[in-house]
Amino acid sequence: MIEKFLKEEQDPKAVEKIYKRLEDLVTTGEEILYIAVQKKPIVNLFPDCIALTNKRILFFTPANLGLTIKFVDFVWKDIIDVYTKEEIIGAIFSVKTTNGAEMGVDYLPKVQARKLYQYAQERKEAEREARRLRDLEEKRAESGSIQFDNIGRANAQQPAPEPEPVHIPVPPAAQEAPKPDELTEKLKKLRMLFDNGLISQEEYNHKKLDLLSDL
Repeated sequence: MIEKFLKEEQDPKAVEKIYKRLEDLVTTGEEILYIAVQKKPIVNLFPDCIALTNKRILFFTPANLGLTIKFVDFVWKDIIDVYTKEEIIGAIFSVKTTNGAEMGVDYLPKVQARKLYQYAQERKEAEREARRLRDLEEKRAESGSIQFDNIGRANAQQPAPEPEPVHIPVPPAAQEAPKPDELTEKLKKLRMLFDNGLISQEEYNHKKLDLLSDL
């Protein structure tokens, strides 16, 4: 499992110890990319280590004569820059975070420091692209919300038009037709005139037809 992290002169014992610690730290979807191990020129019993994952960078420092390991980690979105400086003996690799904190390890084998820098730059670039996409999505969401709100306000400000009254044409005959009560009274009066002999049957029938034709 650790063989892929031993290609650039890493101390196998140190890598194995850090790898076991990492197994307890990595989260779902987190992948260990690289492990670099400090190599001090004289005594290198408890070297510092740096581990890179696709989500963060971790600095490990042995404590209590190597019985325990302290670590500090930074997620990639909080890292604004990474540095490497090659010296006569080894190289220094360090990072700077958004809150101004700096963390580094010296006496790294130069090849390991270069690998750290390469991986770190790739992760920073990936994080910048992810941040750019997030910003675009947020701007699109805000733009859509503003347009929707404007449409909603415009609709709220414009009252719904009142429906136009529907005019149903009324035939002239119907307009002039007498109400049912009036017609009944007229027919009664007409019948009374006929019963009293004031009009003939012919006149009665004629007047009655005239009244009924108005319905």
